[in-house]
Amino acid sequence: MNKIPIVLISGDDEVLISRSLSAHLEKALDGEDRSLALEELTEENYRFSEQFHIGKLVDSAQTAPFLTQSRVVVGRHIGRFSKKEDLEPLIEYLNAPLETTSLVLVWEKGNSPQQQRLSPIPKSLLEAIENSGGILEKLTTGKGKQADKWLSELLDKASVEITREARKHIADHFGEDRTKVFGLLEVLTSVYESGEKLELKDVEPYLGDAGSVMPWDLTDSIDSGKIPEALERLKRMLRSDGRHPLGVLALLHSHYEKMLRLEGSGLKDEKTAADLLSISAFPAKKILSTSQRLGKKNIFRAIGLIAEADLDLKGKKGWPPELVVEVLVARLAAMR
Repeated sequence: MNKIPIVLISGDDEVLISRSLSAHLEKALDGEDRSLALEELTEENYRFSEQFHIGKLVDSAQTAPFLTQSRVVVGRHIGRFSKKEDLEPLIEYLNAPLETTSLVLVWEKGNSPQQQRLSPIPKSLLEAIENSGGILEKLTTGKGKQADKWLSELLDKASVEITREARKHIADHFGEDRTKVFGLLEVLTSVYESGEKLELKDVEPYLGDAGSVMPWDLTDSIDSGKIPEALERLKRMLRSDGRHPLGVLALLHSHYEKMLRLEGSGLKDEKTAADLLSISAFPAKKILSTSQRLGKKNIFRAIGLIAEADLDLKGKKGWPPELVVEVLVARLAAMR
């Protein structure tokens, strides 16, 4: 019988997890009737009274197929079981898994309010899966250059050829929402013939809404004095991320507060600055450079503008909240 091994999927992007899960299910089912061969368990299936137990998943994995040659069992929200003792029944099953069962596990946080965060995968579970011949699949688009590489490699595999200018625009447009490119490529594949070379004008009509941006994208634009770019990134932050204007103020205050701590300290290198601010060397270098360029007077002025905007957001002016932060960002970027 052809079946996939035990699979554990984890990652920081729901789209990647969903696509991977669908691919593994299609391979595991191998033409079997989903209604008969597939069983999917979620956090609610593990709940007994106010406690959660993994026994239901293990029982399902140990169940023989009925009217099919094999069964596929999906365990969602396995991140609910972060302690070694909670996972012992599953680990014991993995020592001698049922040959007719394909087990696909997803390490993700449950929906219950009792679980505030997703813990790392316990070493005992990782070892049990590896020893059983299973697959550990960690999915991420990465950050910075790693994210750029991920996107570039994905575009390289597309059935159409996309020019460098169009690729750059795609990366800028989607920002941190890199997985939106899957939908774009599906559309482009259906519209254009395989191997066709696409310019920016060919791609742009199908891009859809702009994606979110990271906090440092906004502060980099401000520090560079690029007012239009800063305002565009601010709007994306408010719209795509759903960030509240007060959250933007907190972000900007933290940014300039770090500059104030460095200004007058006499520090000249990013390593010492990084130690003082408890951040990595690269962002420390950028903050140190901007702090030296602006000087104490302008840094104080920036913090004053942020304080004024805070009062405006709380009712001092009758402006819409979005307008308050737009004016603030433009003023800060103009200080360069």
